[in-house]
Amino acid sequence: MFTQINYPSPTDYARLCERPALEQAALGSLIEGVFQKVQTEGDAALRELTKNYENRNIDSILYTPEEIEKYAAKTEPNLQKAIKHAYDNIYAFHNAQKLVSAKIEINPGVVCWQKATGIDKVGIYIPGGTAPLFSTVLMLAIPARIAGCLEVVLCTPAEHPAIFYAAKLCGVTKMAKIGGSQAIAALTLGTESVPKVYKIFGPGNQYVTAAKMYANRLGTAIDMPAGPSEVAVYADSEGVPAFIASDLLSQAEHGVDSQVFLVSTDERIIQETFLAIEDQLKELPRRELAEKALLNSKFILVATEKEAADLLNEYAAEHLILACKNPEAFADQIRNAGSIFLGNYTPESAGDYASGTNHTLPTNGFARSYSGVNLDSFTKKITLQSISKVGLSHLGNTIIDMAEAESLQAHANAVKVRLK
Repeated sequence: MFTQINYPSPTDYARLCERPALEQAALGSLIEGVFQKVQTEGDAALRELTKNYENRNIDSILYTPEEIEKYAAKTEPNLQKAIKHAYDNIYAFHNAQKLVSAKIEINPGVVCWQKATGIDKVGIYIPGGTAPLFSTVLMLAIPARIAGCLEVVLCTPAEHPAIFYAAKLCGVTKMAKIGGSQAIAALTLGTESVPKVYKIFGPGNQYVTAAKMYANRLGTAIDMPAGPSEVAVYADSEGVPAFIASDLLSQAEHGVDSQVFLVSTDERIIQETFLAIEDQLKELPRRELAEKALLNSKFILVATEKEAADLLNEYAAEHLILACKNPEAFADQIRNAGSIFLGNYTPESAGDYASGTNHTLPTNGFARSYSGVNLDSFTKKITLQSISKVGLSHLGNTIIDMAEAESLQAHANAVKVRLK
């Protein structure tokens, strides 16, 4: 089940960091067909595709406010309390990310500044799958609310009460009963019931991911490219094998295509983590999924802390746990990661649910170039400038000289006519 690799050469790092390949055969034409059908047939296509792909019959596409209230009320009181606690923490963390706008007088009479505005219409996708991801509703709808998005449309085939409770708590404006690539097509193109949105957020299987990429080609923004979920752990002799095993398994139980990655400078830690995984697996209801995911996993012994940091920067993990001495100092060496969890008492599941940070993070190595979802993901920055007559007199010749050097005489004239 476990693959241990000892003291790899840096020239092998890129190969070791490869993710399990997704099956892409025929995906492109299938997704294109779904989009074409939704574009031409609207709601009728959504009903037909839902029946064909999910064996569900849906008459109305949207949930009524009364239906949302009814489902939400079925959420157990203890779970409601937990969701509200998580809501408060996530709200506080994201609310602190608001732009503090400052007017800067660049030259006398030349003042520039920025303002942030919410994206008017956003779509949130929550998969049905084997786990009801109501936590992702919080992670996406809370920053949308703080940003001031005017319309927040949630599509999900799941009917877990907590999804409705979280949606109601976060101020989602519409909820649709649709899932899969057809939901992404509806959010991209719009139908009689589902509004066309400007940006789509949320996880999903390879069909949903392919649909989001197709939507992006059609001009609808998406949160980020996505792949299966993953975690990397760095542990030195300070790591606790039972804790490490629990973190690796918490990721492995997501699905068979998840990947876990342990890097250590201590072989004892690796061996004891093997044993702890075998012990903890026995108690997991999703044991079979976790066991299959572990087949994609790698346990790597390196000689030095620097080698560990270099390897982890190459891997660019979605989640990175630092179970080591001085984890903050080690984190200073990390340039590529979606989210970092410091120390033995910071489990990845804290970020997944309730510590306040966002769990919608770049996977598949995209942490090299993408951030995780944050408040900025739901906003646009607009620049403003105000120039007085005196200010233009100071700046004018610079503009004229540059515009004329680029052979753009009208640009120069726009200044000259004001200075005359």
